[in-house]
Amino acid sequence: MKISIAHKEAMKFEATTTKSSFIIDCPTISPIEYFLSGIITCSATDVYMLPQNQGKTVSDLVVDGEVKRADEHPKKFETLHLTYTFNSDADSDDQAARWVMASVETYCSTINTIRDTTKISYTIVHNGKTIRENEEMISGQGSQVDLGDLEGCCPS
Repeated sequence: MKISIAHKEAMKFEATTTKSSFIIDCPTISPIEYFLSGIITCSATDVYMLPQNQGKTVSDLVVDGEVKRADEHPKKFETLHLTYTFNSDADSDDQAARWVMASVETYCSTINTIRDTTKISYTIVHNGKTIRENEEMISGQGSQVDLGDLEGCCPS
């Protein structure tokens, strides 16, 4: 993966990847907010795509993230809590929960990049019902919840 950042004007920068480019408009949206958005989007794409491998669908997916950062510079993430809210035709709430767990524990590269330095937890609201609340992600080396190959926006 290769990305180039070029200063445009004032606090605007252009990010260019091998696929596209976009403007980063600081401080309207800070780089740390883009970073958190990337983390959340990576996991959201997994939760949307994993059910497709099983002939299931997810709709109305919203993933909210809340971070607590250290007070001192470099103000690293100390905690990250993700709330996954979605509807699906899963066979059970456990199946829906496995899609989220597979993302956070195995597939999502961005979450797994920060897992050794950030305490990560999640809540799952499936079909209007809270099925997991404040579950903590396994820290450190992680586990493998393998639900097959994914072809998504987050390359391996």
